[in-house]
Amino acid sequence: MPPAAGTFALSPVDSIQVTTLIDNVSDVLMPDAGLVQRWGPVGTSGPIPRVESLVAEGGKTADFLRAEHGFSVLVELHVAGRRRRILFDAGVTPDGLVENLDRLQISPETIDVIVLSHGHFDHVMGIDGIIRRLGRAQLPVIIHPEFWTRRRIVLPGVEPWELPVASRAAMEDAGFQIVEDTQPSFLLDGSLLVTGEVNRTTSFETGFTLHQAWRDEAWEPDPLILDDQALIAHVAGKGLVVITGCGHAGVVNIVRYAQWLTGVDGVHAVIGGFHLTGGIFEPIIPETVTALAEFSPTVVMPAHCTGWKAVHRIAAEMPAAFVQGSVGTRLNL
Repeated sequence: MPPAAGTFALSPVDSIQVTTLIDNVSDVLMPDAGLVQRWGPVGTSGPIPRVESLVAEGGKTADFLRAEHGFSVLVELHVAGRRRRILFDAGVTPDGLVENLDRLQISPETIDVIVLSHGHFDHVMGIDGIIRRLGRAQLPVIIHPEFWTRRRIVLPGVEPWELPVASRAAMEDAGFQIVEDTQPSFLLDGSLLVTGEVNRTTSFETGFTLHQAWRDEAWEPDPLILDDQALIAHVAGKGLVVITGCGHAGVVNIVRYAQWLTGVDGVHAVIGGFHLTGGIFEPIIPETVTALAEFSPTVVMPAHCTGWKAVHRIAAEMPAAFVQGSVGTRLNL
């Protein structure tokens, strides 16, 4: 059973800054616009570093951010002159996240807490680089108990693809303080909420039918991916900021659940992967985008697994709110 409506009264924050560390897209030629700062020669979210090159005049070339099939953002909460930093997801390659942090001149030592949206490897494996950089990092890591589950994807006519899964022993040996919960949980003095397991209420967000989990010594259907969880914050005078990893619970379900948990109706921003790519999910793009538009968010930045068809639909139906995601993009909310 979900908690009672309005159970989690978030402490409003003064502002939030969300920086994309890992995403499928890189575009260094997009300019700043309104609340959005871009990374690159025409943006202002950070200088472009240079690296040694054997073929460049002067021996140096630009060192661009890495885009990869994964997701990670740095969330900065600003409250009464104090900054708190949350790493939400970690991307797919062992070194992609930490190298992008270096390029953005963000020190991993300044991260206060890590939240992992779910156990899929394209949101987790960049933790490797954080461990190598920090050593035994006494950081809390917030996950759902099903995070450790073995999973595979079964496509018709193709050998099942078992997904890499995080090692509990490796994470604990690295010094992380693993916190598991199915229920919503406050972080940082009540200024941030992790949804835990998301209540499913829409008729069209029914899950990933090709997804299976290893349970009781056998592979079983696992369409709901119950460990999917999101972040929620409340910007004073503006509304909720909802950040998803893959949005396996359905982005509309997630936003509605955020409203239910907090008792706040206004939605300021919806950011992250909405998992609307591929033949299973493309049929629900119209219903999803229509329902998303009904929240009237100020900012919508789809990322990672949203897919180009859904991104184009969102841009067409919510042109004033739409922000094209890209590695290095910084939202000032």
